[in-house]
Formats: sequence, structure tokens, C-alpha cells
Amino acid sequence: MVWLVMAVLCAAIWVGLIGFHGRFWQAGPILQPVRLPPDGSYPPVCVVVPARDEAESVQDCLSSLLGQDYPGTLHVVLVDDNSTDGTGALARAVPDPLGRLTIVTGQERPAGWSGKLWAVAQGVAETRRLIPAEQGYVFLTDADITHDPAHVATLVAKAEGDGLDMVSEMVALNCESAAERALVPAFVFFFALLYPFALVNDPRSRVAGAAGGSILIRRAALSRIGGIESLRGALIDDCTLALRVKRSGGGLYLGHSRLARSIRPYPHPRDVWRMVARTAYVQLRYSPLILLGTVAGMVLVWIAPMLLALFGHGPARLLGAAAWVASMASFVPTLRRFGLPVAWALLLPAIASFYSAATIGSAIDHHRGRGVVWKSRAYTEATGAGDAPAP
Repeated sequence: MVWLVMAVLCAAIWVGLIGFHGRFWQAGPILQPVRLPPDGSYPPVCVVVPARDEAESVQDCLSSLLGQDYPGTLHVVLVDDNSTDGTGALARAVPDPLGRLTIVTGQERPAGWSGKLWAVAQGVAETRRLIPAEQGYVFLTDADITHDPAHVATLVAKAEGDGLDMVSEMVALNCESAAERALVPAFVFFFALLYPFALVNDPRSRVAGAAGGSILIRRAALSRIGGIESLRGALIDDCTLALRVKRSGGGLYLGHSRLARSIRPYPHPRDVWRMVARTAYVQLRYSPLILLGTVAGMVLVWIAPMLLALFGHGPARLLGAAAWVASMASFVPTLRRFGLPVAWALLLPAIASFYSAATIGSAIDHHRGRGVVWKSRAYTEATGAGDAPAP
């Protein structure tokens, strides 16, 4: 009877996910490249790049941004956030024939701020000096991302054409090492499960999400929500920003990008583990009860269907097999996006176990007082987590 009840619950969950959860399993929207004609009036764009110890990637990132084919005013502001590896010097050595680049030496982080957001806040303050009026856009990106020359123009065209306040894209991630092939597609897949793109893009839905590596936001919309200062210590800053913008009445777009690529490698499983554990417990609002529910949910959604299909009997086995097939089928569009064999969907229970363990590890770090560790900094709830965004 217990197996049958579990099987019915698993099957019901998958009926709800496939039929009533924003078509999360679909591949998701992709913007087509746009090259704007030079004889037009285009809003100014200020790019803000927070950088801490990014010596390996900062020059490639800045070169791609300075080479944007955008006919309007474009400024690039890099904030060197107390790097110890020469990031600032490498950034200043990047050729800048059009005079688009400004390097800001980051100040010490005040209490209550996360490191990245404090760097972003300093960059946004510099954009106000470059373009005093509240016009145009701020483009937030990371120092480990490279951009196709048409990227900024494509983002602006989307925002202007659809009257949106914020356009965000999940950049293409490395998928070359064995660890990346096994774990990175699932990271994108689980993100889409938490923040279904169709619901984020629907103004009638309360779901709000963004991908921090590529966010174009209207300066007026940023001011309307109180600026970066209103986020302060938020550790999941991208989704918190999206939530604030949507609550203020702003339109959102979230999609996948073919025009921006992360060049940060994740060669070992431990690298992916650290990426997940960095904010997993923050997402759960530091709640042991929510953690318990999340782990139970992961078991019911991803692991139990396989166990039922292999070891169950009668109706329980049939329902479990149906749920297992549904889970694997939902993963197929993501696998195809990464050019991986469909058979890799068989690994989902093991991958889900890995992510569940990383989430538990994130909670253990927090309760041991380590909090969120990133770029040799540790943050705890005391720094201020801001609003915890919820789908």
C-alpha cells in the first residue's frame, strides 16, 4: 500500500509539472541576433562588470564588450573589487580605441552588503556620472562572460520592441569536461523548473526570475525600485532584482542566449558543488523545514519513480514507470540544447541526488557559521539576504 500511495503521488506530481507548470520542459526562447542600422536614435547603454580575481577571463570579456556593434552611446564600467591577482592592471591594458572603458577601483565593502552587489552599486553610481539623466539602460554582466558583437543591440531591440523593463538571458555554459556534461545541463534544467521562462515572461504571472550573467534593465526601472541599494545584501541578487521589477509593474523577459558564453570552466564535480552550495540554502530562506521538504520533493520527483519502476509491483510499478518516463522526456530538450545523447536522461536520479547533497551541504555550511563562501568571502544571514525570491 505504501508503494502504491507513493506511486500515485509521483504520477500526480508529474501530471501537474508537465501540464500546468509553464511548459518548463520546453527548450525556452532564444533571441535572434539583431544588427541595428547606424542612422537611428538609440538609447545609451552603460555596461557594469563587477570583477574580483578574474585575471583569466577579464581581458576576453572586456574586449568582447568594447567590440559591440551598437550604434548608440555605449560605456563599459569595470569595478575592480579588491582583486589580488592583477585583474585591474589587466583590464587597463585592454585596447580601447573608442574611449568606452572606465575602470573603478572598488572601495571596502560596508556592513550589510554582499560583495558583488557592492561592486555593482559602485559601477551603477559611475554610470550616473557618465550619463546624468535617467535614460537608457544598464547592462549587468560578469567578468567571465564573452559577448557576440550583436549582443547588446539584440537585447536593446527586444526591450524597445516589446516595451520591457528588463531583459535577461541564461548565457551558454561550458559543457566539455565529464563533470560539466553530467551536471551543467541539469543545472539549466532545474533552473527552468524553479523559474519557468513562460511564466516569468507572462505579465499576469507572479513568477519572476533572471540570470545574473546577462541582465539589461532600464535605468528608470532601476530607480523606481530604489536602485541597487534596495537589494543590498541579497545573495540571489538576479532573481531578487527581477522580483522587485515585476512587482513594480515592469515587464520581464527571460530566455537562453546564443550571443553570450561563460568561459568559466567546471572541470571537477566539486566545482559544480561549490556553485550550487553557494546559494542553495539562501534560496530555501535558511529554513530547515523547507530544506526537508525540498529534499523530500527531490526524492519524489526524480528518484522514487525509478525505484518504483525497478522494484515495485503491479499498479505501483506501472505508475512509477510512467513518472520516470515523463521525467526523462522532460529533460530531453535540454540535452539536445547541449548536444548530448538522449540516453543521458537515465542519469537524472543520480544527478538529482548530487544536487540534493549539495543543497544539504549548503545548509551544513550555514549552520557551521561558514555561510555562503565565494571569491574567498563568507556571507551569513546576518549580512542581509534581502527578499528571498520565490516562484
